[in-house]
Amino acid sequence: QLQLVESGGGLVQPGGSLRLSCAASRSTLDYYAIGWFRQAPGKEREGVACITSSGGRTNYADSVKGRFTISRDNAKNTVYLQMNSLKPDDTAVYYCAASRIGGCVIPKYDNWGQGTQVTVSS
Repeated sequence: QLQLVESGGGLVQPGGSLRLSCAASRSTLDYYAIGWFRQAPGKEREGVACITSSGGRTNYADSVKGRFTISRDNAKNTVYLQMNSLKPDDTAVYYCAASRIGGCVIPKYDNWGQGTQVTVSS
């Protein structure tokens, strides 16, 4: 069964940057679409970004367009989320998830990591 582990979270000042990693084990990510999600206290889980299995298409929430970039390196079995120009509203636990449906239009995320905390504060 595919396992995902997020890393790279931490405390950063507004305007700063972080790069999150989603590392897979037990199986390859080659045929999965991968999504990044976040959940802040008292708020619903929000989809942040998605990348297709081929890496040929990416989707972003309007709130992060132009600031976040999702990418993948299938040879390393890892997906990344580069986060720039961070805002306090970006504070949340960030999760990655894998969809056996390889596109981002109708993904079904069946495998989830445990999350990594991102805190944006001065």
